[in-house]
Amino acid sequence: QDQLVESGGGLVQAGGSLRLSCAASKIAFSTYDMQWHRQAPGKEREFVAGITRSGGTNYADSVKGRFTISRDNAKNTVYLQMNSLKPEDTAVYYCYARKSWINYWGRGTQVTVSS
Repeated sequence: QDQLVESGGGLVQAGGSLRLSCAASKIAFSTYDMQWHRQAPGKEREFVAGITRSGGTNYADSVKGRFTISRDNAKNTVYLQMNSLKPEDTAVYYCYARKSWINYWGRGTQVTVSS
């Protein structure tokens, strides 16, 4: 029973765009802070973007100005709009929900950016 399910990944050329979605179920979505993380082959998982329950956002320096995180509490969904994609953005992208000591991870969606 997956609480978080990502979608929207795929293959895109450098300079292109993708929008990732993460649909939440079986949790009180609006009470969770939500984040996107990514993991490239041979590298550790890293933070990409976060949005709090109240809508505050923060980003990794590597994606500032190119990625936008948003949430729709009515749809229990968090989004990651990715523009001006670069080959170094290639990774599996994971959705993460956190409230106090409770947290959930999605299974991830692959994003591949070709040069």
